[in-house]
Amino acid sequence: MTHDHDLVLRPTQAQIDAALNPPAGRNGGDLVVETLAGLGATTVFGLPGQHALGMFDALRRSDLRYIGLRVENNAGFAADAYGRITGEAAPLLLSTGPGALTSLAALQEAAAASAPVLAISSQIPTAGLGGGRHGYLHELPDQAASFRGVVKSVHTVRTQSQIPSALEAAWKSALTAPHGPVWVEIPQDVLLAETSVPVVTGGDAFPEELPPRPELTAVAAHLLSHAERPAIIAGGGVVRADASGKLRQLAETLQAPVVATPGGKGAFPWTHPLSLQSWIEDRHTTDFLEDADVLLVVGSGLGELSSNYHTFKPRGRVIQIEADLGKLESNHPALGIHADARLALQALLETVTERTDPTASERVRAVLAKVADRIAAQELTLEQDVLASVRKALPADSPSFWDMTILAYWAWSAFDAKGPNHMHTAQGAGGLGYGFPAALGAAAADPNRPVLAVSGDGGALYSIAELATARQYDLPVTWLIVDDGGYGILREYMTDAFGEATATELTRPDYVALAESFGVPGVRTTPETLEADLAKALQTPGPSVVVLPAVLRMFAPTHLTA
Repeated sequence: MTHDHDLVLRPTQAQIDAALNPPAGRNGGDLVVETLAGLGATTVFGLPGQHALGMFDALRRSDLRYIGLRVENNAGFAADAYGRITGEAAPLLLSTGPGALTSLAALQEAAAASAPVLAISSQIPTAGLGGGRHGYLHELPDQAASFRGVVKSVHTVRTQSQIPSALEAAWKSALTAPHGPVWVEIPQDVLLAETSVPVVTGGDAFPEELPPRPELTAVAAHLLSHAERPAIIAGGGVVRADASGKLRQLAETLQAPVVATPGGKGAFPWTHPLSLQSWIEDRHTTDFLEDADVLLVVGSGLGELSSNYHTFKPRGRVIQIEADLGKLESNHPALGIHADARLALQALLETVTERTDPTASERVRAVLAKVADRIAAQELTLEQDVLASVRKALPADSPSFWDMTILAYWAWSAFDAKGPNHMHTAQGAGGLGYGFPAALGAAAADPNRPVLAVSGDGGALYSIAELATARQYDLPVTWLIVDDGGYGILREYMTDAFGEATATELTRPDYVALAESFGVPGVRTTPETLEADLAKALQTPGPSVVVLPAVLRMFAPTHLTA
């Protein structure tokens, strides 16, 4: 018997001749860019360095588009966003030692958010590998050890012939559910040496699928079909699997209310009668979910934010669909289904039976009314008005990228993303500086629609150098900087906990003048003029900066009294 995977395509005579007579002047770096192109990559991000020059030299002999950022961590954030927007593995080219290590925070965010990033770093020359002290520039005893606890997989290349296979394996790893960042390192001498390896003309770019076990989905379908009060938590796995349509169909079949986690924003329509929106940090929502007799959790590990800071204590049966095996039942006992969200939801749709529940939408409205009353009692009109102005100014199909700042924390709960894969934040790892460079990566992925970045002044200073990148590549990103003169949320936390804040106040520049010094137009706005100023900036081609001086407050948490 012959199986499909046993078949080997016979090369043509032209392919044989080309392989026997590769063009002169190629090096190991050419093998890198040829393999990337063969796998389907079109855009790479990064920053050059001495050991990595073989890769960067090869770029000029390829059709790959290069987007160069000013800091490696920002290049990682840009690659992360490119991967989230396109669903493709975004190549990130880095140099040895300090350059590589500077990307770690961005790769942690990509890992936490399951963003496919293919990080390719140079290494010290092959003779220095193995942990000895040879005194090479940028030398580490074991560079890959710094990344093993962060990325999905690590691939070390020692010869040029290993480059195509190592990159193909890393590409598949990045794109196999759960998506995530991977690490490839290649010694300097391997990249620089002339190569006789034939030109790489293709590759197997298709990752393995992760289907659910049928006996588990059969049990899940039975439980959901016979539930009295089913409910659904939709996490980021729904968005990454492009499964929002199937989620909606299942929710309507079961008449099950749906709440989205911060990572699952847009997975379910905001104004749908069954939508609990994203108020997952609210005790009223927590109580509702705890009361469900069958709770379906799709694409979420029920971590800190998604469980109202671990105060959520389900009383009913939990069904958890999760592609990351380490997250399966990590916080709550469940019927655990290790699967891609799209494939698992399809299996449930084929096996559940329709149920009717005329009270479902009424119960949803009641919860949202309680949430609205709680927020209204806190006199937070400024914050609500600012967020509403951002929503009105931003086109419905434009993506937004939010740094770790008070307005973003509001957006996790209160912002209508208008669709899946439209709103992204750094809530996975929680590092500062994500918003603006990530927005640049999204604009590189789709320059035909404006992109919004939102930062506080503290986070903005992490990535101010990327104004040069925005101008150099003329990327259509509008950067909203909410300037409150410090680390606003830490100021609140410390004042609440200790009576006063320490180390939270910042001397900051004139952001409008600073933007204009990069050739980027800037405007200072007010809460009253924000909508108009932001809309105008978003409609203007190229990059722009809008600065809003304002001190915003967070709504009161509910987990401290649970």
